Amino acid sequence: MESEKLITDILIIGGGTAGCYAGLTISERSPDTEVIICEKANIKRSGCLSAGVNALNAYITEGHTPQDYVDYARKDADDIVRGDLLFTMSERLNSVTERLEKLGLVILKDENGKYVTRGNRNLKINGENIKPLLAGAVESLPNVRIINHINITDFSVENNRIKGAYGFGIESGIFYTIEAKAVIIATGGASGLYKPNNSGFSRHKMWYSPFNTGAGYAMGIRAGAEMTTFEMRFIALRCKDTISPTGTLAQGVGAKQINSLGEVYENKYGLTTSQRVYGTVTENIEGRGPCYLRTEGITPEQDESLIKAYLNMSPSQTIKWIESGKNPSQQNVEIEGTEPYIVGGHTASGYWVDTKRETTINGLFASGDVAGGCPQKYVTGALAEGEISALSALDYIKSAELFHIAEKEISEHISEAEKYFSNADSLYTYEQLEEAMQTVMDSYAGGIKTNYRFNEKQLELADEKILNLEKLSENLHADDYHELMLIYELKERLTVCRSVIAHLKARKETRWHSFAENLDYPEKDNINFLCYINSKLENGRIKIIKRELVKEHETYEHSN
Repeated sequence: MESEKLITDILIIGGGTAGCYAGLTISERSPDTEVIICEKANIKRSGCLSAGVNALNAYITEGHTPQDYVDYARKDADDIVRGDLLFTMSERLNSVTERLEKLGLVILKDENGKYVTRGNRNLKINGENIKPLLAGAVESLPNVRIINHINITDFSVENNRIKGAYGFGIESGIFYTIEAKAVIIATGGASGLYKPNNSGFSRHKMWYSPFNTGAGYAMGIRAGAEMTTFEMRFIALRCKDTISPTGTLAQGVGAKQINSLGEVYENKYGLTTSQRVYGTVTENIEGRGPCYLRTEGITPEQDESLIKAYLNMSPSQTIKWIESGKNPSQQNVEIEGTEPYIVGGHTASGYWVDTKRETTINGLFASGDVAGGCPQKYVTGALAEGEISALSALDYIKSAELFHIAEKEISEHISEAEKYFSNADSLYTYEQLEEAMQTVMDSYAGGIKTNYRFNEKQLELADEKILNLEKLSENLHADDYHELMLIYELKERLTVCRSVIAHLKARKETRWHSFAENLDYPEKDNINFLCYINSKLENGRIKIIKRELVKEHETYEHSN
């Protein structure tokens, strides 16, 4: 492989929501600071915002405060959150929203010029071009270099200090070594760990971006960063088959969850995110399925608004209504849970960070879905964390040196990548091992097949089988750089799977039904597990660390 070395002040890995906003913030505050943004796809339509969104789900509406948002997220996660992270995010939600509007985002307003709200924390937007707007703003910055189609595979860390990262051009085949004084990781969460609702050709019809493979998590785990709360998986409640959002139905037209008998069951189980999924699963297990969101009897105006809303954000649902010849007012919408994901934007999974969003590796900052402890951040929360990590990185590099990466280390990483081209005796393809991985997680680590439930024996088997798949993955063969990327994506997912299994096993209670339904410990245990479950990879083994909760109005910093 042709090799190229780049040097910059701050390296941003991931050109999604948080990564773009971090780049914008750095340029505005320090125009002379050199920035490189590395994006696996093309920054214009990459990440979770690639297709657009129709609402901003984190906003401090009139009559509410940032503390109200902290309280809401804390209740939804049953206390396993970092209040200090939630507050520092929440106090920025409205300012980043205004900045988005100045960039050209259309936020709907009423006759008085006030934002149109949807519920207590949401704003309605015309957001189909939200990512091109963000990307366009970043592309125009003279101090920011964007490298598209580059797959970053590993950090360079020495004595717990970040030196840079490695990657390769998916189209060019160039192996890049990028040295930086500080690094911001903003690669998003992990999908594709578990077998999805739909198989075969439709396997990527899922809730979360199928191209977010947990790369940032995996790089951090391998580098010895402390991670948190991977056991708080996220399972979305979605429209059956299309895997389209249900929030537009529940909040937009007030649709209630009902079973096949027409009974409203949502209040019976609770209204937190995990309880809504758990109620649906339980009703089906007990023979009262299928379950629906009740839309029968809504007005023609509501019909039209739903058809338009889904046409903008999830066209397959609108097409399903059209194909059936029935509007939502004539048929209820069947619902189901998705496979589990690991994502710090909805739950609290990710890097263990302080309020500056610095990880336990010096000079490495995390923002967006990859940062842990701060759930319910959504789009605006990711922007807020991009801003926080950018300001922190700028402050960090004032006194930070640039450490050069040794040629021996570079050669080792090039050899690791090149070996997949020379592997000639591979018995499996990356696709076969990926399917095997998803089957293992589905069967033994609480996937759809077991109604999201698991026990310790199953988790032990899952860990054993994932370790075997890791060994097999070393012998895979790549014909080109696209296939090389797919092999690295598989390896990233396998690394994350191991951490998920370790975390599920470590929390010996059931605090979040469905999200972490432990059949050996079916009750909540506040005496032993009102705490964070953290982990760190040491000598090939995942070491579990139990940390006390950061109490309300307290702040955790790594120096505490």
